[in-house]
Amino acid sequence: MLFAAAAVVGAIIIAFHAAPETLVHSATLHFWRGLADGMVNIYLVKTAAVCMITTSTIAVYTNLTPRWLAIGGYVIARVLLFGSYYFGWSVLAFPLWVLLVSLSILWGKEVVPSSTIGIAL
Repeated sequence: MLFAAAAVVGAIIIAFHAAPETLVHSATLHFWRGLADGMVNIYLVKTAAVCMITTSTIAVYTNLTPRWLAIGGYVIARVLLFGSYYFGWSVLAFPLWVLLVSLSILWGKEVVPSSTIGIAL
């Protein structure tokens, strides 16, 4: 579905580049813009919310991330599921949360535990 949404947006850009003066006030442009917006807001944002719920559940049970980050994932996922149409900033919430989870995993544990190196300190 992501590729379908990208194809719709690409078609709008190509059509607008070909004849910008005739396409600005056409009903066809408004239809395709609405279709692309619906595909992004209905499918992609909801899929991101499901991914956040799944990852947060795994994080809670395995202590993969701090508990506040997992609970925050549940809260942001709820905002995405029920309020993404009303909040324009919600599209950026998923990538920022993924960045926080990634940094938490990266910095939260040692790459090589010192006990396995074999060097006595």
